[in-house]
Amino acid sequence: MGEQRAKEEALRTLGLFQAFPKLVVFDLDYTLWPFYCECRSKNEMPSLYPHAKGILYALKDKGIDVAIASRSPTTDIAKTFLQKLGIQSMFVAQEIFSSWTHKTEHFQRIQRRTGISLKSMLFFDDEYRNIEAVSKMGVTSIHVENGINLEKLRLGLRNFSRASSSTNVDQAD
Repeated sequence: MGEQRAKEEALRTLGLFQAFPKLVVFDLDYTLWPFYCECRSKNEMPSLYPHAKGILYALKDKGIDVAIASRSPTTDIAKTFLQKLGIQSMFVAQEIFSSWTHKTEHFQRIQRRTGISLKSMLFFDDEYRNIEAVSKMGVTSIHVENGINLEKLRLGLRNFSRASSSTNVDQAD
């Protein structure tokens, strides 16, 4: 599926929901792209998973901000690849640093930088330990086995909608 078709399908998917996250956060390695940055050279031309760019553009078209939370030890390579792919300016926050905190520190920084509450975020990552840790913070988190795709976007939006409607019910009590 081409980038434009992925974007159109992502926009159709977004149209099925009424509750949207204010911020969607992506891991990089094996979530947006199919490799580890530290195993690559800055001189290479990176590629994204097939649906990734279309999903990013659909989210931006809907007015939903996007951010990065990556534990890559090679920040310079990651940022170079984002630039080469023409998507670096899309992200309102880029927390790319090595850490043993399973991304909790990344999310604290993203929250401080954006002012967006953790409950208003949706997160995609390929490492289950990160999903577990960030979920405990109140972020709707989705485990992706083979990168972000339209099916995982639907699942994430569905889970976010459920979480936000149960929060609204709790607040009404």
